[in-house]
Amino acid sequence: QVQLVESGGGLVQAGDSLRLSCAVSGVTLSWHDLAWFRQPPGKEREFVSRLNWLGGSTNYADSVKGRFTISRDNAKNTVYLQMTNLKPEDTAVYYCAARARLNTGPYDYWGQGAQVTVSS
Repeated sequence: QVQLVESGGGLVQAGDSLRLSCAVSGVTLSWHDLAWFRQPPGKEREFVSRLNWLGGSTNYADSVKGRFTISRDNAKNTVYLQMTNLKPEDTAVYYCAARARLNTGPYDYWGQGAQVTVSS
C-alpha cells in the first residue's frame, strides 16, 4: 500500500521559513517523479515544484522560484519542500505527489495535505 504523509505545516509570519516533509512508503522513491502542489483557499490546486526521478532536474512555479527548494532523501524515503521568504499568498494546503518514472500523465499517488498559513 502506497502512502504519502506530509508534515511540517503551520502558522508563520511573512518573511519566515518553513520546511515541509513528505514521508513516502510502498514505492521506491528513486523510481518516481516527485512533486508538490498547493491549493489556496477558494482556488484550484496548482503546481508548485517537481523533482524528476533521476534527481537531477527540478521545476518551479514562477511564483515560488528562488524561494522554494524541492529535495529528497532516498535513504529516508522522504521528499522535502524548503520554503523561504514566505508571503501571505503562499497560504494554502500543500500536497506531495508521486508518479512512476517516465509517466507523463497525472500523478498516481497523493498525500493528505498540510496546511501552511502565512500572516502579514
